[in-house]
Amino acid sequence: MLSLVGIIFKTINWLLTAYILLIVVYALMSWLPGAYQSRLGQFVGRLVNPFLSYFDRIALGPLGFGPVVAIIVLTLVQYGLQALEIMIINLILR
Repeated sequence: MLSLVGIIFKTINWLLTAYILLIVVYALMSWLPGAYQSRLGQFVGRLVNPFLSYFDRIALGPLGFGPVVAIIVLTLVQYGLQALEIMIINLILR
């Protein structure tokens, strides 16, 4: 039971880390002309645009900080899940 809980939380943590990396790739593609129109750009865009749309309004002039805020939110979710994992493991071990 204990290893199953660990596997579930490690998998979720890995998926969140992969999604954060996709957001970073998507943000860096804005520096390359035509990158969003490439097959990779369209694929990454389909994956990250639904989540990034929540943070579109966060901008300072022409600079958008949506991806930065999205990464901070996902990192906080990761920390919360790690705390939840520790709580669940402590409950199982009692």
